[in-house]
Order: sequence, then structure tokens, then C-alpha cells
Amino acid sequence: MEQLFREMKSVLETRPVFHQTDEAIRGHAFCSFLALLLMKALQDRLERAGHAFEWSDIKRDLDALQEITVEENGKKLAGRTECRGACGKVFQAAGVAIPPTIREI
Repeated sequence: MEQLFREMKSVLETRPVFHQTDEAIRGHAFCSFLALLLMKALQDRLERAGHAFEWSDIKRDLDALQEITVEENGKKLAGRTECRGACGKVFQAAGVAIPPTIREI
């Protein structure tokens, strides 16, 4: 079990966390397992769509996607950066619509 947990943390690139209670340890293990499950589901969807991206590329491209909010004269606008690399395909495979580049909030 300890080896499996170490491998999960390696794949997810988590840093060491020192828990004080058994409940916190179980919660951390559950969240790590859930993250791996979601990662596998996304990879399966991408594969079915004919895409084969490295996990590090997916993370980098999603990380680069950002949104800012600007308020001027009582109007709020949200603007997002361009979807690059795997980003658009990941959203598409997950069934999530990418918001417009600029939108009024």
C-alpha cells in the first residue's frame, strides 16, 4: 500500500504532506486516488478522440490558460488567454465548452 501511495504521489507530482490524524491521511489518500481516476478517465477520452498527449504537456497547456476580470464604468469583462497545444483538445474530450475570448460578466 505504501509503495502504491508513493507512486501516486510521483505521478501527480505532489509534495510531502505530514498529517496529524488518521482521518487526514485517509482523506489525502482518497483525494490522490480520485485524482488518478480522473486523470485516467481524461486519458481514455483523449485516446478515443485519437489524441495521445503526454501528461506533462496537458498540465503545462492547461496551466497556461488564464482568465482576468476587468471592471470599468460598472461593466465587468472577463478575458482569457489563447488555448495552445493540447488545451483545446482536452476541453473537447472532457465535454467542456471553452468560454469566449472576451465575455461580459
